[in-house]
Amino acid sequence: MNRIIGIDYGRKRIGLAVSDPLGMFASPLETVPSAKIIEYLKNYAEREGISLFVVGWPMNLDNTPAQSARFVEEFLRRLRKNFPDTPVELEDERFTSVLAHRAMIDGGMKKMDRRDKAVVDKISAAIILQSYLDRKK
Repeated sequence: MNRIIGIDYGRKRIGLAVSDPLGMFASPLETVPSAKIIEYLKNYAEREGISLFVVGWPMNLDNTPAQSARFVEEFLRRLRKNFPDTPVELEDERFTSVLAHRAMIDGGMKKMDRRDKAVVDKISAAIILQSYLDRKK
């Protein structure tokens, strides 16, 4: 059954999350170097199938796109070019890093482990995806 993939785009690393088969819950999946993301997603799509991409959209507090949105736009062009039949939705990613750190603290993760940005990125992707899933219920 196809999965929904949540993406927290970063210029160095991209955090990924995946939905359960019913599209109710998001789980952190992986953190992939930005240069290898399309290859990773193609391999994943062959194994599992992807029905939708949910990409975090960087916004300022005044609801304007953040400066980093231009990098996300470049990524979106590459994503749509390589997956022309897979829809892409954008989800506001404000505060996801803060929420990811809070989730790690609440989960009892040690301070040294919380410094691992790869973990923060994939938890942020899960928060982005879960926010989308909750909104679509």
